Amino acid sequence: MEQKEPKNKMGTEPINKLMLSMGIPMVLSMMLQAVYNIVDSAFVSNMAGNGELALNALTLAFPVQMLMVAIGIGTGVGTNALLAKSIGQGNKQKASQVAGNAIFLAIIIFIVYFLFGCFGVEPYIASQTQNVQIKVMAEEYLGICCKISMGIVFFSIFEKLLQATGRSMYSTTAQIAGAVVNVILDPILIYGWCGLPEMGVKGAAYATVIGQIVSALLGLIFHLKFNKEIENNVRYLKPSLRTIGEIYTIGLPAIIAQALMSVMTYGLNIIFVRIGESVVTAYGLYYKIQQFILFAAFGLRDAITPIISFNHGMRSKKRVQQGIKYGLTYTLIVMFVGLVVIEIFAAPFARLFGLSGETETLCVQAMRIVSLSFLFAGVNIAYQGIFQALDAGLQSLVISVCRQILFVLPVAWGFSLLACQSMDYMWLVWFTFFIAEGLSAVIGTVFMLQINKKVIKNLA
Repeated sequence: MEQKEPKNKMGTEPINKLMLSMGIPMVLSMMLQAVYNIVDSAFVSNMAGNGELALNALTLAFPVQMLMVAIGIGTGVGTNALLAKSIGQGNKQKASQVAGNAIFLAIIIFIVYFLFGCFGVEPYIASQTQNVQIKVMAEEYLGICCKISMGIVFFSIFEKLLQATGRSMYSTTAQIAGAVVNVILDPILIYGWCGLPEMGVKGAAYATVIGQIVSALLGLIFHLKFNKEIENNVRYLKPSLRTIGEIYTIGLPAIIAQALMSVMTYGLNIIFVRIGESVVTAYGLYYKIQQFILFAAFGLRDAITPIISFNHGMRSKKRVQQGIKYGLTYTLIVMFVGLVVIEIFAAPFARLFGLSGETETLCVQAMRIVSLSFLFAGVNIAYQGIFQALDAGLQSLVISVCRQILFVLPVAWGFSLLACQSMDYMWLVWFTFFIAEGLSAVIGTVFMLQINKKVIKNLA
């Protein structure tokens, strides 16, 4: 039987317009995520009396939160690509099974987080600090975030179900709503405004999970109302090992890639502290600033994956090639704009965080040198989305390991030996990121040429 031409806009709308219509909401959503993460820290750090200790407590909890995000994003990415491909093939039953199994996985993931919140938080925090006050606040905060994690878990799935069908505007609306609720509730619950008791870090945790639940509920409503390509039936919740395997074949590299960010930051902190505390501070603040740019690129990557995956399922060679072309082009434009902005406003950004003296100098130096790697980073991030869409999860994983571990930690450690002798060599340490992204981009290009020859050229 001849396959009917899909009516979904993913298979009909011009790729350049489709990339913008799907990508812009995702970019705004990711950048908002970076904004309200910083706002959360600002509210907590301004708590009367123990703001600095509270900020330390949240820092100890951060690696687990990053891991929660990594598992959610990875499961969602695998669901996204597999669902888009199934819809592109016109296989509604397979698409419905993918969506149902993704929801089943969300239930399992939530149970694991809940159990960790009950039994794992205390030993985890105790392994990092002996300060009783910090331990208590960290355990309270992380315990709430894990036990009431259904919001972040289920939104990760509904977000990708909406993105896979080209309805990213609805997923962005849901995320923005949750973020706004979070920011509004932060001061009310932390400081005890509007007649409520002052809850401190517990208030920050409750504001976070309530915002996540709002996003998840809206995501569910939008999914049920607009995703007509998917049949929502309890029978599709029955786990299929084959479908789950396909989801994680694509999604596992994304999980590892996201988790590697925490590993890289942890390793760099160990290396930088040997040079001086001011270096750790400078890099930490620069990392928060660069999140705005990198998160924008991540947003575009999340648009690239379902677009190319859908048209790969359609076996449309032309549209897959256009998806790669415009995905790379738009990502490079975003990274170039980010590079220019940081180069021009490096000093004002440093002063915005109240830096002065050697720390300010180091932060400005880091911004102006590390940002030179943005163009290579843009290529690598786009490649990751492209590879995931074309069932090349291993290649995506290799790029992640290269740009965040293999070419970063050993090189930074070597340059740090020189910087320990003289701060005149500190610029070499910052140059590590340019080297890592550049070498990774070369490897990614080799992979892209191989995939083009073996996969794309064989499409209709």
